[in-house]
Amino acid sequence: MMQQVTQWLAKDPDPKTRQELQRLIDTQATEELASRFQARLEFGTAGLRGKVGCGPNRMNRLVIQETATGLGEYLIKHVDNAKMRGVVVGYDGRPDSEQFAHDTAAVLTALGIKVYLTHKVAPTPVVAFGVKHFKATAAVVVTASHNPPEYNGFKVYWENGAQIIPPHDGGIAAEIELAATRAVPLMALDDAHQIGLLEWLDNAYYQTYRRTLESSKLLNNHTNPQSITLAYTAMHGVGADMAESLLRDAGFKNVLSVAEQREPDGRFPTVNFPNPEEAGAMDMVIALADSVEAELACANDPDADRFAVAVRRSDGEYQMLTGDQVGTLFAEYLLSHTDASKQLVGNTIVSSSLLGKIAAAHGAQYYQTLTGFKWLTNVAMQQQSPQHQFLFAYEEALGYTLGQTVWDKDGLSALVGFAQLAAELYSQGKTIWDQLEAIYRQHGLYVTAQCSIALDPTQPAVGDRLRAEPPHEIAGRVVTVMEDLKSSIRYLADGSTENIDLPASDVLIYHLEGGARVIVRPSGTEPKLKCYYEVVGSFSHNESYASAQERADELLSLLMSEHQHSLT
Repeated sequence: MMQQVTQWLAKDPDPKTRQELQRLIDTQATEELASRFQARLEFGTAGLRGKVGCGPNRMNRLVIQETATGLGEYLIKHVDNAKMRGVVVGYDGRPDSEQFAHDTAAVLTALGIKVYLTHKVAPTPVVAFGVKHFKATAAVVVTASHNPPEYNGFKVYWENGAQIIPPHDGGIAAEIELAATRAVPLMALDDAHQIGLLEWLDNAYYQTYRRTLESSKLLNNHTNPQSITLAYTAMHGVGADMAESLLRDAGFKNVLSVAEQREPDGRFPTVNFPNPEEAGAMDMVIALADSVEAELACANDPDADRFAVAVRRSDGEYQMLTGDQVGTLFAEYLLSHTDASKQLVGNTIVSSSLLGKIAAAHGAQYYQTLTGFKWLTNVAMQQQSPQHQFLFAYEEALGYTLGQTVWDKDGLSALVGFAQLAAELYSQGKTIWDQLEAIYRQHGLYVTAQCSIALDPTQPAVGDRLRAEPPHEIAGRVVTVMEDLKSSIRYLADGSTENIDLPASDVLIYHLEGGARVIVRPSGTEPKLKCYYEVVGSFSHNESYASAQERADELLSLLMSEHQHSLT
């Protein structure tokens, strides 16, 4: 290993990480060195993501340069006219992101590939938008999204504008392994610009994204936008300028931003974890909303590809909507404002099945995919047709895309769309809660939850056990259908089977009587299980929404506790 360490030290272009590595060598920090050098940071369908530091198993300038080399070589070999079509490169506000983006551009231009490089920090959807806009061969966003401050990432989009999926991820990974054995090609950015291989994306490009969203038919419902007040936070990320501009363009004048969290700051000083889903992350925007009795408290995550919202209740308190609730509201709203029979909508297998009910009620086409937005948009492109054009997709982890401006989740367009949805309701004397209740009374009160379960490491692998001894009932509910995505087989109650048209994945789905559902995803590396639950509550005669919600929540809690007890 020490030979590898010495070779890395000689190649590393960054004095900071060279110094860090030398300190580990000098102090004979064997375990830490092993952590850095026994493996390489794995390139997958989300690109790279990991802690910043020295060595091949961390995010650093040499890893970025080798990754960019592998990506460039793969594009040249597999995409027609890749060099001329070019790659869009942007970055978030983390401390190393600009340097990593510039290193990426230096490598790609040295390979003869044109690069469109943002001149400042950019929201992830603004960069992803550039693939289709420039007809580029790919895009790279240097971002760790909502991960803690010690992380960074390298996210790749394919020529179709969506995140990469197999076989491209594996192909790029193989090229990175080759690149790591060779000298890294680099071109100075000034030289690349002078010979036309580097184009700086200045403010005009950002405004192109802005104008494109402004002209979207899905974001042109200007129903009394001044009827609501909303508070917003960029959560120390890069979304504030564009978010505020888009809201202002749409006529929302009563918008307040959390000043302490408005500017990009990769240290994230006011939140323990810069993810709107985490407890406490929304505290400051909710406090700001409460100070002016705003209807909505909204947030983007640090790279602005996710959207979160807390809504004021009748008692004056604010309650976060789940990703499934936001997705449900969007679906009903968008399908009610379009020719629904010509639309295609979808979500992931772990998101609420309520979307399928709403789509059917409107006569729209519905699809499901594996977990991950990369699947939602790639599958949408495959399934859409002249008869059914893609309209909307979402995942329960706060990711939404409205229309075809960006083929990935876009927290900025979701922010504007939700504000318009809300303004229409409130101008009619309704609330978000009224609309949710109306949807639930029509289709059933769908409630969802998820959790991770730690298992006994001395016991056999839980996935094997569940497949060898499949449960016939869970929490007293009969299993009516079991789906094994690893074998791509659906087992029906009458003993027959069907094939499942999804890529193989280690997931088990149990459909229970009464519409309930349990999904389990065994971990391939740890003795734990990620579980997703859904139950469908109902309304008794003249029962209030609050009472029905309480009963549904109790059913969900019972399902979760009894299922988890059966696994331990």
